[in-house]
Amino acid sequence: MADQVAGVDVVVETDMLNSESGLLVQEWVALQNNYEQYEKIAVYIKLTSVVLFFIGLVMSLNGILSGLMVLVLWLQEAIWKTYQSRLGERILMVESMIKQGGNAEAEAEAEAAAFQLHSIWQVSRPGALGLVREYFANSVRPTVAYPYVMLLLINLVWLYK
Repeated sequence: MADQVAGVDVVVETDMLNSESGLLVQEWVALQNNYEQYEKIAVYIKLTSVVLFFIGLVMSLNGILSGLMVLVLWLQEAIWKTYQSRLGERILMVESMIKQGGNAEAEAEAEAAAFQLHSIWQVSRPGALGLVREYFANSVRPTVAYPYVMLLLINLVWLYK
């Protein structure tokens, strides 16, 4: 069976899909496709922020409102990337379980562990403060903070010129 993951054909042996770990392989393909989709949407959030910011500059909109809009979109991307990171954690778990496959006991455990993304996350779900910390941690990652920090600096210069 061939599937598309990040624009690349991934060939999965039919025997593997019929084995106990086949459910994990199916889960991996679904998670990986969703992970890549989250990445595309994060880029769209960045592009939206840049375009709206420069439209605001050209139209001489209130700099404070422009700055707030940048902050809102920065937070939105941080939240989005937090969701994506949860998928990434699950992908790593699934890959580890697939790698351990090969004996009947490991495959039985893999079968029981397949398709448990939300159940596993629910068990370890932090409280409200923990979620805010998680969002903040993602917001300061360089790949997320760029271009928002630059836009806010441009906004400050624009406000105080």
